[in-house]
Amino acid sequence: MTPQTDARFMALALMLGRRGRGRVWPNPAVGCVIVKDGQIVGRGWTADGGRPHAEVIALAQAGTAANGATVYVTLEPCAHHGKTPPCSDALIAAKVARVVIAADDPDERVNGRGIAMLRNAGVQVDCGVGNAEAVRDHAGFLSRITQRRPFVTLKLAGTLDGRIATATGESQWITGPAARRMVHMMRATHDAVMVGAGTVRADDPSLTVRGLGIVQQPVRVVVSRAMKIPATNQLAKTASDTPVWLCHGTGADVADWTAMGAISLPCAIVAKQVDPQAVMTTLADQGITRVFCEGGGMLAASLLNAGLVDQLVVFSAGAAIGAEGTPMLSAMGVDKLADAAQFALESVRPVGSDICHIWTKSCS
Repeated sequence: MTPQTDARFMALALMLGRRGRGRVWPNPAVGCVIVKDGQIVGRGWTADGGRPHAEVIALAQAGTAANGATVYVTLEPCAHHGKTPPCSDALIAAKVARVVIAADDPDERVNGRGIAMLRNAGVQVDCGVGNAEAVRDHAGFLSRITQRRPFVTLKLAGTLDGRIATATGESQWITGPAARRMVHMMRATHDAVMVGAGTVRADDPSLTVRGLGIVQQPVRVVVSRAMKIPATNQLAKTASDTPVWLCHGTGADVADWTAMGAISLPCAIVAKQVDPQAVMTTLADQGITRVFCEGGGMLAASLLNAGLVDQLVVFSAGAAIGAEGTPMLSAMGVDKLADAAQFALESVRPVGSDICHIWTKSCS
């Protein structure tokens, strides 16, 4: 295989892997392509719920054609016995000739063992093809393993002057239907959707994915120090159908919510608010790899101040409200520009009558 051929088949494996985003946690969304004599004989991606793994699905499709084939996989094949046997053993048993791996798996149960197993069995292993893309695609899983926190996308939507509501609290709808549909698509690619108590009280959101034919819904997370939110809203009423997790301070009264099916996850309090780092650690410990935060302003500001936002998605509508409107972000205590959260522009695109700009966390 030429480097160009390797890159082409790995790009397909990466594309397949992305189909599992938001559907496979706590496992990574892996893609796999099996090629023999220049033809694709098997392909797969991690199934909903995390099993079967991508390699197992692709091998089943390839059947005996896997013998002597080249396998392209976006993350190092697993090497441990969990609920299923190791994928490395499955590849060896199928007698594949070569495995091309985009990114290493830092999980201590794998971390090079999958590669070693393959090589010890006489399988040629080549690493690093499509590595940058794979690291990006697996950012949530890698972050959960190495930093004990999920990848965080913060979504903000407001007017040209950065307002999310009028002085009277009217906010529906600042952005148009195309932008709102795109938000539903983004929800679907994350394991959890998160909001603060103020958003629940003001908007009574359902936080589900609608209009896309999606069956598996993200976990809905509410962050609130005291949980002074009556259990009469859409989230509480549907908690027994679609998961609702409550990240709250110790001593908060959550009895009404848990009686309706919500899960209580006590977190530490810092400066009279739920510690955002504790929230992320708690979610990671539950297996969450990707979080989509939809506000409000106080929660968004706390995540930015804590350096926990990896990606910023901003929808801007062609309207202006003025200083009396509600700002996108609460006070952050930034006195110097050098202390402001910094992001690098990734993309800008029109979405209906609005503009969507996506920013990634700056390393500078």
